[in-house]
Amino acid sequence: MDKILSARVDESVVQRIGNLARQLKTTKKQIIEGAITLYAEKIEKETKQDILDQTFGAWQRNESIKETVQKARKSFRDSMLRHQE
Repeated sequence: MDKILSARVDESVVQRIGNLARQLKTTKKQIIEGAITLYAEKIEKETKQDILDQTFGAWQRNESIKETVQKARKSFRDSMLRHQE
């Protein structure tokens, strides 16, 4: 899903975006998204950062998978029983 981003940008930058879009026969949105993606990749390489290390995903748990599944099932059963009463 696309979101709207509002930012004040120097007029010369807006013109460059427009010129690039016309030259490459693409949209301004694609120019901006591509530029941000390339810039982020460059920074990640330079600083040797790993996005997975920063996000601390669900795979980093203190409990086993079996315990997680048991807790989820118990919560589901409890909520079903609560609504049946």
